[in-house]
Amino acid sequence: MKSRFPASCLLIGLLLATSSITNPAKAAEAPKTGRPRIYDETADGAKQIADALVVAKKENKRVLVQMGANWCGWCHRLHNLFETDKVIAATLKSNYVVVAVDVNEEHNKAIDTKYGHPTRFGLPVIVVLDSDGKQLTTKDTGQLEEADHHKPEKVMAFLKEWAPKK
Repeated sequence: MKSRFPASCLLIGLLLATSSITNPAKAAEAPKTGRPRIYDETADGAKQIADALVVAKKENKRVLVQMGANWCGWCHRLHNLFETDKVIAATLKSNYVVVAVDVNEEHNKAIDTKYGHPTRFGLPVIVVLDSDGKQLTTKDTGQLEEADHHKPEKVMAFLKEWAPKK
């Protein structure tokens, strides 16, 4: 039995169905629309950190610098955990000034260099500073992961370890 649809119709349908796969620009746009922009891609990371240090000094807190990029799924997972886990959110609020520094495509490269190129571990990466700006630790957040998420207990242990003594 012969098909009623000419081969050209099948070819056009196939091309339309795969257009997002073969058009990387469209494929890249799709996931971005559903995610909040947690990193300001125009911000000067040095200024963000300097502003955070002023607050940290006044409130006896540490600065938690989270380096990442808006396209990074793990960055969004960590950010989401910081906001939705009540215990983690409270610990961050009372002990840290959190700064999300965009490091996409070498943006804020000087910040990455200043703190020993922690992005070599991947994204996101955390750097903890005391209120004077001294780097206390760097954390490869892959060490805080379990399966497809950051394990809250591991994150809390890290936050408690580096919280200021009050």
